[in-house]
Amino acid sequence: MSKILIRGAKVLGGEPQDVLIDGEIVEAVGTGLSAEGAEVVEAAGKVLLPGLVDLHTHLREPGREDSETVLTGTRAAASGGYTAVFAMANTFPVADTAGVVEQVYRLGREHGYCDVQPIGAVTVGLEGRKLAELGAMHDSAAGVTVFSDDGKCVDDAVIMRRALEYVKAFGGVVAQHAQEPRLTEGAQMNEGVVSAELGLGGWPAVAEESIIARDVLLAEHVGSRVHICHLSTAGSVEIVRWAKSRGIDVTAEVTPHHLLLTDELVRSYNPVYKVNPPLRTERDVHALREALADGTIDIVATDHAPHPHEDKDCEWAAAAMGMVGLETALSVVQETMVETGLLDWAGVASRMSFKPALIGRATGHGRPVSAGEPANLTLVDTEYRGSVDPAGFASRSRNTPYEGRELPGRVTHTWLRGKATLVDGKLT
Repeated sequence: MSKILIRGAKVLGGEPQDVLIDGEIVEAVGTGLSAEGAEVVEAAGKVLLPGLVDLHTHLREPGREDSETVLTGTRAAASGGYTAVFAMANTFPVADTAGVVEQVYRLGREHGYCDVQPIGAVTVGLEGRKLAELGAMHDSAAGVTVFSDDGKCVDDAVIMRRALEYVKAFGGVVAQHAQEPRLTEGAQMNEGVVSAELGLGGWPAVAEESIIARDVLLAEHVGSRVHICHLSTAGSVEIVRWAKSRGIDVTAEVTPHHLLLTDELVRSYNPVYKVNPPLRTERDVHALREALADGTIDIVATDHAPHPHEDKDCEWAAAAMGMVGLETALSVVQETMVETGLLDWAGVASRMSFKPALIGRATGHGRPVSAGEPANLTLVDTEYRGSVDPAGFASRSRNTPYEGRELPGRVTHTWLRGKATLVDGKLT
C-alpha cells in the first residue's frame, strides 16, 4: 500500500498540519512533512477527524435485504465518514446465536467499506422471555460485547437484571430500547399538544423515563454497565444526570434527528417523520443538545433504520418507523452542535468516534490522530453547504427526513486502515 500525505488539514479543528499515512498506520503528524512518491491529498481548510463510529446501525441483513444489506449499509457508512458500525440484532433470523452474529461479522469483513461489529440480542427472538446465548456470542469469532433487543424493550425487570449480571462477567454492556410497552400501545407520535390536535395516539415521555429509571437502579444494584439507546426527552436527561452523579455505570446516546427535528413536523402527516422513539418537542431538543454538550449524553448514534419505499409511502398509521441517517449524521451534528457553539470539532470527535468506540470496545477505532495509530480517518469540508438529495445515497433506502433541506458540511475522504473508501466524495 502506497504512502498518502494529507496536507494542511485542521486536525480535530485545530491548526493546519500534515498527516502521513504509511500502509495501515499514521506514520507522522506535523508541519512541512514530505514523502517521496506519496499520494498527496490537498486538505487546506478541511477538518480531519478520527474515523466515525456508530454504536446503533440497522443493516437488515440477513432477512430484509430489500431495505439494506451489509454491503450497501457499509457503503453508506463510508460515505458518511464512518469506519466502524455496530449492527443491531433485529434481523431475520434474529442475531441471537453465535452463527448469525458470525455471518454478519464475516460479511462486513468481506465487503471492506467499514468494520462491522454485530450486536447480539438480549433475549431469544427479541421476545423478552428467555436470555439469548450471550456467552456463546461473546466467545464467537464476532466477539460480541454489546447486547440489545432494540426495536423492543426488555421490559421484564428480572430478565433485565439477569442480562446485566451475565454480561458483567466479560465486561459487556446491555443497550436498552427504553419503552414501557403498556404505556405505548397504539402510539403513533409524541404525546402532547400536537398529538391531541391531530388525533394520533400519543407516546408519552414517561414510557421512556420509567424504564431508564428502573434500569439505572438495576445496573447500580448489579454493578454492571447499561447503555440507553436513542434517549429523547428532557426528563430522561435528568434521570441519566442523576444516575451519573451517583457513580452508576450508565452511558447514553442521542440521534441526529432528535437533535434537530420536532413533533411539529408530524402535522404534514408525512410518514418520513415517523420514528421510534418519536420526534419530541422543542424543549426536549434543547435539553438533548445541552446534555450532549455537557457530557450527560455520551455519544451521537444514528439509529440508521432503512425501509423500502412501499413501507414509507403509505398512510401514516400503516407506515414503518425509522429514518436513514449514516450519510447525513455529521452534517446534522455540525448544524445543531458546532454552528450553535455547543461543541467544537474536538468535541464532535469525542462523541462520534472516541466514546462510541470505548463503549463498544471497537479495537483500532476511536484513536487519536497521531503517529503509530491505525489510519482510520475522515476528512470533512466544513465550509460546504448543500441540499440533501437522497437519489445520491449509497444506502439502498431513501427514507430521509432531510430531503431538500440545506445542511452544512460534506465528507470528502474516508480511510479505513489506510485504504481509501471514499475519495472526493465518491466511493472507491
